[in-house]
Amino acid sequence: MSNKRIYLSLSQESGFEQEYIQKALKSNWITSGGPNVDEFENGLQNYFRKGSYVAALNSGTSAIHLALVLLGVENGDEVICQSMTFSASANPILYQNAIPVFVDSESQTWNICPENLEIAIKDRIKKGKKPKAIVAVHLYGMPYKVDEVHAIAEKYEIPIIEDSAEALGSTYKGKKCGQFGTFGILSFNGNKIITTSSGGALIVNSKEIKEKTIFYATQSKDRAIHYQHSKLGYNYRMSNICAGIGLGQLKILKDNILSRRNNHLFYKEIFKGINEVELFDNLNEDFFSNYWLNTILLKTEVERENLRIAFEKANIESRPLWKPMHLQPIFEKYPYYGNDVAEKLFENGLCLPSGSNLSHTDKIRIKEVISDFFNRIII
Repeated sequence: MSNKRIYLSLSQESGFEQEYIQKALKSNWITSGGPNVDEFENGLQNYFRKGSYVAALNSGTSAIHLALVLLGVENGDEVICQSMTFSASANPILYQNAIPVFVDSESQTWNICPENLEIAIKDRIKKGKKPKAIVAVHLYGMPYKVDEVHAIAEKYEIPIIEDSAEALGSTYKGKKCGQFGTFGILSFNGNKIITTSSGGALIVNSKEIKEKTIFYATQSKDRAIHYQHSKLGYNYRMSNICAGIGLGQLKILKDNILSRRNNHLFYKEIFKGINEVELFDNLNEDFFSNYWLNTILLKTEVERENLRIAFEKANIESRPLWKPMHLQPIFEKYPYYGNDVAEKLFENGLCLPSGSNLSHTDKIRIKEVISDFFNRIII
């Protein structure tokens, strides 16, 4: 049996990408913006349907940053952010010289805890600093508790930046993730459901805001025959070449989501008789995860690390869950509200290979490692 490396989450080529890339090359649109970008945005808008407008950017991080800019977040403002996430959710807060305020997870969806969210908001207001925005994340494709979180945000009139970087194709009560917040964020990094090699998008609720987003993303060039700039701008627009890759990827979006969810069924079957493992699963029928990454909790950190090493010895990539932001050296000085839910998840959690292109042979190798590992423990 081949011992090639099995990665955590690789992109899957559709076979249509070259057509759009060649179109860009032949037309000499080898720059940011262009026909492929327009078509890619339209494809995403059709996917999300009525009321959503999409601005294609060079990363999901750029999308979060521009959402903060559009919300008027400035030096000294406070922005609440889910602690259990990748650093890209929080870094743009510092780009604006704003102050991140981190909130713990709840144990059912692993996402921002509504109870601690309200505690944080009340305390920040009491201290004279009402948060300017909330960054809520659909972790590993699992929707957060939308009804509860948004009810709190509406109660205190705080806009939500909905980080759906990992959640393209996930839904809550039948509505696609990315459409709940004041702004929605997508990522098309090489490890996501679909890729543009690198790239992202900002989902907004009006054509005017989309145009304003593109204005900021293209160096905030004023309408003049010369280059004139009255506002600070950014070089954040998606390239026409990358958008061509995205157009090819859109053709297999549904297939990729199905593949990831089939991976989940594969793991569900493996772990159904292993009491030492809890597979991260939908809370109830309201939640529909794309299972971008399949993740598990083990009983102890030692057990988690031993399983990771067993995978590594078999040339299979697995990784611990995201290290919470409030534990990161760059963020540890900032306020944190919660208990130790995110910390425990980090200590005992493991991400498993979940790419859309996992082969039957790959799955046999993965299953053998898991079976051998837990047979030794039980013995």
